[in-house]
Amino acid sequence: MARSNKTKGNSVLVVGLGRFGGAVAQSLAHMGHDVLAIDEDLSLVQRWSEQLTHVVQADSRDIETLRKLGAHDFLRAVVAIGSDIEASVLTVLALSELGVPDIWAKAVSANHGKILERTGAHHVVFPEAAMGERVAHLVTGKMIDFIEFDDDFAIVKTRPPKEALGKTLAESALRTRYGITVVGVKRARQDFTYAKPDTLVIDGDLLIISGPTRKVEQFAALS
Repeated sequence: MARSNKTKGNSVLVVGLGRFGGAVAQSLAHMGHDVLAIDEDLSLVQRWSEQLTHVVQADSRDIETLRKLGAHDFLRAVVAIGSDIEASVLTVLALSELGVPDIWAKAVSANHGKILERTGAHHVVFPEAAMGERVAHLVTGKMIDFIEFDDDFAIVKTRPPKEALGKTLAESALRTRYGITVVGVKRARQDFTYAKPDTLVIDGDLLIISGPTRKVEQFAALS
């Protein structure tokens, strides 16, 4: 199939304006991206038309409708349809057939995700599962924030263990002892600073650490 020239390099097509899709579209707009948002629900279109520049009521399952809207000119698209799995899959398929080179799609289950990948999604996200895991890590009280980037790598904001207090990072040797990297340190009422070997850690500091998920979990449990 002949592909059209991509002319919307800074633009993103967002299909589905539920909580997830609406949040994605709004965040992209705040970041300076030109967003074309599509939803079949007129009430959602009317609600978001006050916050987004380009909002259209349309059936994204129809490839000709997407073609008329210029979907084939976008470098990136986000399919944020979750509750209607058929619409989600058909939309991804249509965007793939139109030659959109970078398609992100929301999935509500592992099987849904596999189907999306097979029909053309380049990236599949599971927002509910990711948020559930994040909250599970936070409710223990040992982590102030938790972000997992891959199956086995995470960044965590946590408090330093007692053994690190009053010592520089070189002296406490946290990386050697626990297999984690201290990325930054935040002192009360001060900005985060990049961690250096001579960075002193005191009571009340917060650490940004990274490393294998299991190791950062074990380290945070020491605080």
